[in-house]
Amino acid sequence: MGALACMLKDRGLMVTGSDQTVYPPMSDFLRQRGIAVEEGFDGCRLERRPDLVVVGNAVRRDNPEVQALAQQRIDYCSMPQAINRFAAAGKRQVVVAGTHGKTTTSSLIAWLLHHAGRDPSFLIGGILRNFQSNYRTGNGDAIVLEGDEYDTAFFDKGAKFFHYRPAVAVLTSVEFDHADIFTDVHHVQDTFRRFVDRLAPDSLLVAWDGDETLGQLVTGSPATVVRYGRSEAADWRIVEVAISPPWTRFDLLRRGRLWGRFRSPLMGTHNLANTAAALAAVEHLGVGPEQAAAGLETFSGVRRRQEIRGRENGVTVMDDFAHHPTAVRETIAAVKPHFPHGRIIAVFEPRTNTSMRRVFQEVYPPSFDGADLILVREPSAIAKVPEGERFSSTRLVADLRARGMEAMHFESIEAIIAYLVDRCRPKDLVLVMSNGGFDDIHRRLLAALAKRGAPAEA
Repeated sequence: MGALACMLKDRGLMVTGSDQTVYPPMSDFLRQRGIAVEEGFDGCRLERRPDLVVVGNAVRRDNPEVQALAQQRIDYCSMPQAINRFAAAGKRQVVVAGTHGKTTTSSLIAWLLHHAGRDPSFLIGGILRNFQSNYRTGNGDAIVLEGDEYDTAFFDKGAKFFHYRPAVAVLTSVEFDHADIFTDVHHVQDTFRRFVDRLAPDSLLVAWDGDETLGQLVTGSPATVVRYGRSEAADWRIVEVAISPPWTRFDLLRRGRLWGRFRSPLMGTHNLANTAAALAAVEHLGVGPEQAAAGLETFSGVRRRQEIRGRENGVTVMDDFAHHPTAVRETIAAVKPHFPHGRIIAVFEPRTNTSMRRVFQEVYPPSFDGADLILVREPSAIAKVPEGERFSSTRLVADLRARGMEAMHFESIEAIIAYLVDRCRPKDLVLVMSNGGFDDIHRRLLAALAKRGAPAEA
C-alpha cells in the first residue's frame, strides 16, 4: 500500500492515508515523500470526497471510514486492482509467490533487471537498499510484483495474487501460515494450486524443487515449469557452495551444464535458493550470466531482512522480518557462520495473527536450536486472539529450557533492553526477529549499549 501510494503521488495525484499503527521503515519512507498518514480511522475524512479510495486488506467492513465510504457512494477498489490499473497496465508481469522468500526474491529480480539496463518497474513489500525504495516506475517492459496469498479486501476474500497475470511466476515455498484466514495447510495448498492453474500457457513458472508437495501443486500447470534447487533433477541446480564471509560462492547449472559462477552478499541456504530463482527468472527475460553475476555482487539487500542496524562496543544488532518457525530456523542458521566468534542472541516477538496463535506452539522450540540465548517477548496484542487459541510465550521458554537452551521471557521492551545491556559481550550478534516495529528496540538498544561503554571481553 505504501509503494502504491508513492507511485500514485509521483504521477501528480494527491494521496493521503489512514492506518491504525504506522512504524518505521515505512512511516519514515512515506513522510519523506510528503504523504500524510493519519493515525486511526475517522469517517469524517471522507468528507473531502476523494476520487478513489484504495482499501487495504487489514480494513474490516465495520471500519468507520468504510462505512462513510458506503454512505457517500465514493468509488473504491482493492490494492491489486489499483496496481493493475495504474502500475502494471501494458507491462510483462513477474510475480513472486510463496510462503517464504517473496520479498528477497522479487527484490533480486528487480535489481538484476535494473543492473542489466532493462529499466523495470516494481512494487515490493520491503525497501530495496539499492534504491532506498520499495517501488519504481521504469520505462522497460517488465514489472516485478510480490504476489501475496493473503485475502484481497473485506469485499474480496480471494488471494491478492489471483488478480495478476504473470508472464513469469516464481513459487518459492508452500507452508501453513495466516491462521486467521486459512483453516489448515490443505486450504493454503488449494489457494496456491489455483494460482498455478490460472497461469497462461505462454508463461513460465519457476518453482522450488525441494518440496514434494509443491512439486505436486505445479504438476499439470498450463505454464512451462522449470524447477530450481539442489537436487540432480533440478533444471537450475545450485552446486559448489562455499561460504567465505562476506561472500557466499556457488555455481549454477542449467539443465546439467554450467550457466555461471556467482558471489552473493546474502547469508544462508534459503537465500541461495532465492537467488537461484531470481537468476532463472531474469535469464528468461534476456539477462545473461555475466550481467547477472555483476548485478548480484552489487545487491545491497532489503530493509528488515538480515539488516545490520548498527554496532556499538563490539555488539552487532541485526533486524529481521522472521516470524514463521521456518524463517526463524533458516535466519539463525544463515547468520551463524558469519559471526563465528560471538554468541547468537535471538530476540523474538510473536506478533503476527499466526504466531500469536498456538498452531506453531510445538514447532517453534527446535527452530531456535542454533541460538546461544533466546529472549521472548510476551505478545503485546495477544488479547486479539480468543483465549483458547493463544500462543504461550512462557511455555515456549519452558520448552526451550527443556532442550537445554538458555531462554528468558519478558513482559516489556524495557526489560529486554536492560537485560541485554547487562549481558552482551563484544562479538555478540543480537538478532531481533519480528514482523513489526518492536517498539523501536533496535535504535534504543544501540543507544543503551553506547551509553554503557565497552565491557572487557569474556
